[in-house]
Amino acid sequence: MSGNPFDDGEGDWLVVTDADGRHALWRPHLPVPKGWRIVYSGPHRDGALDFVEQNVPATAGTPTA
Repeated sequence: MSGNPFDDGEGDWLVVTDADGRHALWRPHLPVPKGWRIVYSGPHRDGALDFVEQNVPATAGTPTA
């Protein structure tokens, strides 16, 4: 594979989360970082984005000062 694996393209997509509630889009052929776990897997990037929109509060991961 060449180029950025996170560019929109063919292939499956994951949503991963960590203990602090942060979420990220991820690709299944890449190792999931230590401390993160898979919460969604699907064939389209838009599906992964929809999952995040429907399941992650807008304030999640927002720093407090």
